[in-house]
Amino acid sequence: MSRSSEIPRVALDSVGCKLNQAETQLLARQFAGAGYRLVPADDEADVYILNTCTVTHVADRKCRQRLRLAHRRNPDGVVVAIGCYAERAGNELAQTEGVDLVLGNSEKLSLVRRLEESGYLRRPTYTYGGSTIADFRTRAFIKVYDGCNSSCSYCIVPLVRGREKSIPVGQIIGEVRQRVAEGYKEVVLTGTKIGLYNDDGLNLAGLLQHILTETDVERLRLSSLQPKEVSAELIGLWRDKRLCRHFHLSLQSGSDEVLRRMRRGYTVGGYLEAVALIRDMVPGVAITTDIIVGFPGETEAEFEGSCKLCRQTEFARIHVFSYSPRNGTQAARMPERVGDGVRRERSQRMRALARKSAQNFRQKFLGKTMTVLWEKQAGGVWTGLTDNYIRVYTKSGEDLANKLLPAKLTEIKGEGILAEVYRATKGYSIRVDYGV
Repeated sequence: MSRSSEIPRVALDSVGCKLNQAETQLLARQFAGAGYRLVPADDEADVYILNTCTVTHVADRKCRQRLRLAHRRNPDGVVVAIGCYAERAGNELAQTEGVDLVLGNSEKLSLVRRLEESGYLRRPTYTYGGSTIADFRTRAFIKVYDGCNSSCSYCIVPLVRGREKSIPVGQIIGEVRQRVAEGYKEVVLTGTKIGLYNDDGLNLAGLLQHILTETDVERLRLSSLQPKEVSAELIGLWRDKRLCRHFHLSLQSGSDEVLRRMRRGYTVGGYLEAVALIRDMVPGVAITTDIIVGFPGETEAEFEGSCKLCRQTEFARIHVFSYSPRNGTQAARMPERVGDGVRRERSQRMRALARKSAQNFRQKFLGKTMTVLWEKQAGGVWTGLTDNYIRVYTKSGEDLANKLLPAKLTEIKGEGILAEVYRATKGYSIRVDYGV
């Protein structure tokens, strides 16, 4: 291992869901607390750690590519793979060029100890006083739920994440307070199925009420929900403007027959009822979704049903996945496979629809003034997010990092909107728009 600095340099990287990001942030705190120096994932590091995803073959490939790249960046460094891919196929990952250590989900939170015991890291004799995880992110991800007891026919998550479990509310409140004290403006609650949160009878709505009442968090965002988890009790909490007007509501298919084969447990009608309830109670809301194309047996008519529903629903963003068989799942044994060429063609059509849908959503907010959490700068351009998940850009010579400031949205630019930032020091009040 390279020793160009007395304090070992540790880079943490993540592929996949926000739950992975939450766990990666927690690991970063553990390494920083042990005195190690945190560096960005694309820096040359003494130890590079990738929290892997295995939800599709594309995620698998992306993980292997990042691991090989980290090894080539520093051939003398240690490369570690942890997480879901490591849990599903650890032996396969261990054969990847440069990988020194592979640990599954049950072992990754003891990673600092494992690396020290194996001799890959030597704990510093004094604490590094430089970069911490807070230097690399402006939004804190906090895990509130893990595991999955469901049996969607295509999904590998129950096999790699284990049984469902909710994090105790007291622990969550403590973590939110700590992140707020560290200066974070936004907290994202994440987990495999957070809508099923239950801590001794306290559901997700109760958890949100506790956080809003007992902490000073300025923005609170949910990672994702299932349609069956949407209720008037829950959505009514969005009267509090600290709750971000963004709901990720997985659809997967616009065909009831495909949803049945997927074992999703809801119908198209039930999904649309959840969307209607949210939009009725939360003006200006962004609803994003996931779509799987090319599921076994999917006909052209069933695919067109997905396209029709997506156009009808006007999603703010659509994440398109081409079906990928995962060994051990029911769908992997289904005989009626959709050909590779058909899956590629349908993916292209759905992605074109997704781009149009996202642009139509952004168009509604041109000319409006909205609060933006500014995150980082590159080439003189700052980027940030509105509460309803619109990516915003502005040019400014001022330091906007981790500031919540009103901005007038002026022009569509790529996958976001250009904006003019209002500074509080200008001495006038600014009306922020919450509708459309």
